[in-house]
Amino acid sequence: MFFVVHALLCFLVTQVMAEKIIMFCRYYVLLIVLLPYRTLQFFYHKLSFQVSRASNLDAAEGIENHVPIEPKISSSFITDSEIQSEFAHHAPGVARMNNGSFGCCPASVISALQQWQLKLLCQPDHFYFNELEDRILESRYKIKDLINAEDVDEVSIVDNISTAVAIVLQQAAWAFAEGKFNKGDAVIMFHCAYGAVKNSIKAYFSRAGGYVIEVQFNFPLNSNEEIISEFSKALEREKGNGRRVRLAVIDHVTCMPSVIMPVKQLVKICREEGVEQVFIDAAHGVGCVDVDMQEIGADFYASTLYKWFFCPPAAAFLYCRKSATYSDLQLHHPVVSHRYGMGLAEESFWVGTRDYSPYLVLPSAMEFVKRFKGGVEGIIKMNHDAVVEMGKMLAEAWGTNLGCPPDMCASMIMIGLPSCLGISSDDDTMQLWAHLREKFGVEVRIHYQAPKDGEVVLTTGYVRICHQIYNKVDDYYKLRDTINQLVHDGFTCALEFNEA
Repeated sequence: MFFVVHALLCFLVTQVMAEKIIMFCRYYVLLIVLLPYRTLQFFYHKLSFQVSRASNLDAAEGIENHVPIEPKISSSFITDSEIQSEFAHHAPGVARMNNGSFGCCPASVISALQQWQLKLLCQPDHFYFNELEDRILESRYKIKDLINAEDVDEVSIVDNISTAVAIVLQQAAWAFAEGKFNKGDAVIMFHCAYGAVKNSIKAYFSRAGGYVIEVQFNFPLNSNEEIISEFSKALEREKGNGRRVRLAVIDHVTCMPSVIMPVKQLVKICREEGVEQVFIDAAHGVGCVDVDMQEIGADFYASTLYKWFFCPPAAAFLYCRKSATYSDLQLHHPVVSHRYGMGLAEESFWVGTRDYSPYLVLPSAMEFVKRFKGGVEGIIKMNHDAVVEMGKMLAEAWGTNLGCPPDMCASMIMIGLPSCLGISSDDDTMQLWAHLREKFGVEVRIHYQAPKDGEVVLTTGYVRICHQIYNKVDDYYKLRDTINQLVHDGFTCALEFNEA
């Protein structure tokens, strides 16, 4: 009986222990197994939060202190196939050698543009009020560093050169109206100034009572001295006549005919001769030639970012030297909006509801430029060397000449066209330009150089070719062969256009 009871008790104890063990495993073993994972997971999220918070603080501090974010360092530079891929959206079959007119924008920058546009459209209130100003300020800081300006307040982002010119000339018009300038005070410019700039001078300066001095120089050119000499003589002549020159408008790289102007020497002459303000029209500036505000020394400098620096239209900037910015010039954006009177950079930042995304992709364009060996300086040199080589090839093929020595060319060069084409007016150049585009898929600008009175010249027509990173040798061969075909077929502008 004892053994039976003992056995029963052992069974019961064993049963109870088994149940307790099962319960323990059910409730605690899983917790013990999962505890390291949960602990690690907790610390992972804690660490991630701290890293994210630190990154956000750093980013905010970067915006506040305007410290540029360092780009990722690539182990290799962009390849030819990658360049062609970036510009695969260009129209096929077109030999596009006219980058100087409207520029180009790579696919990676277009993608950034579209992302900014979507960001605006998905929540405009947040974008305009909470983000836009900081992003534009970031672009202004990048421009400041790019052009070696002294202060970010010297940099205002605008749509294009026409806007920049209007800002500068508008204050001149007010100076006449307020008696700061006198009737007959002058602006000096070169005859090859861009047409829209000439119209702005007419609209603001001449209409207000100003006098225009237009400096001529011969083309083709042999040296910078020809330009400097004509400019100096014009200033001395007007100064001798008692004329007060208030403003000089000088191209950095002229449009048509295309040549690099000796801006540093011309600015120096202006200072010596008492010209009060100097405005540099550098539509072909950043990305085409070296740009350094401290070296050039002008009061105003305006450059596009869409012609040679890979931004989309329309993005440009106006630099106003501190001495001009903080004077009594009263510089204002021509579009008056809510920020009127807060300074030119602030006025330019907000001109009403519009798409500001072209202003914001400058960091993306700069990242694209850094994919090239030597960055922007490397691109400038590559384009210059290539366009000179292609220019010489075309001049030899047509038996003509270059418009100026290679060291006076940037990423564009002028080549004389065969005289038998009969280019005898500006209308001829416009029609031949369209003819080459529509009939042959060749995109280039044409220039008419009128002979002086009594002068007999064989070459009156010049073609301006540009070279940008997407161009191929075949583009220039196509131009060469097209012109040769026109010559072979007996084409003349008089027969083709004037009798049509």
